[in-house]
Amino acid sequence: MAAKIRALNDRAQIQAIETLGDGTSDEASAAIGRLLAVTQATYERRAQLEHALQSRVAIEQAKGIVAERYGLELEAAFQIIRRAARTHRMKLHDLVREIRPGKEFPPELVEVLPEDLKPRRDV
Repeated sequence: MAAKIRALNDRAQIQAIETLGDGTSDEASAAIGRLLAVTQATYERRAQLEHALQSRVAIEQAKGIVAERYGLELEAAFQIIRRAARTHRMKLHDLVREIRPGKEFPPELVEVLPEDLKPRRDV
């Protein structure tokens, strides 16, 4: 999908540049407008991808922390994190921001842990 978008953007830029040399000032203005629109769309897409990558890194780190603390596979750790987010109607990235090594887990996560993994409270 990204390759198709890039190809369309490249084609639009080339078409806009070619129009600059061949046409009237109105056509040149239109070409510049298209070029600016394509450039803006490219910047917006890049920002979206950067945000997605940062979010993914945070999720992977949280999975690793949960997996390490409870001796789980990464997929099982992810399922617990996802269940906690869904149960509490939280965005996944909001929950994973609260999962840090050496810190207590957020109560939303602890609540959905299987009973054998929940911290014991001596009475």
